[in-house]
Amino acid sequence: MILLEAITEEKIRQMVTQFYHKIRTDDLLGPVFNTQIADSDWPHHLDRMCDFWSSILLTTGRFHGNPRLKHAALPDIEPEYFDRWLALFEPTLHEIYDETTTAHIFARALRMREVLQSAACA
Repeated sequence: MILLEAITEEKIRQMVTQFYHKIRTDDLLGPVFNTQIADSDWPHHLDRMCDFWSSILLTTGRFHGNPRLKHAALPDIEPEYFDRWLALFEPTLHEIYDETTTAHIFARALRMREVLQSAACA
């Protein structure tokens, strides 16, 4: 059973910050993100991702946007990019959350991958 107390705004920010640090330094994903997001825009992007995950996990409704459309506009995205995204995301979850909470969040990420990959790789 997922305890709502296990998922907090502070832990979401920690998750997003640690995860995107991995993304930015990754050989495959780093160049994609770093060409789309200027260094000066990263704080805003991290805030948006915190809003996104807060909306997904805590149903706060803070995120407004269309991630599917945003990913569809990215050039040359292949399914392997989403494999790497998940390969970096899951260990990040384990660094922050217990096993049950990690499984819950990762299941959401798997569903998200299907939607975003269908848009980006169409």
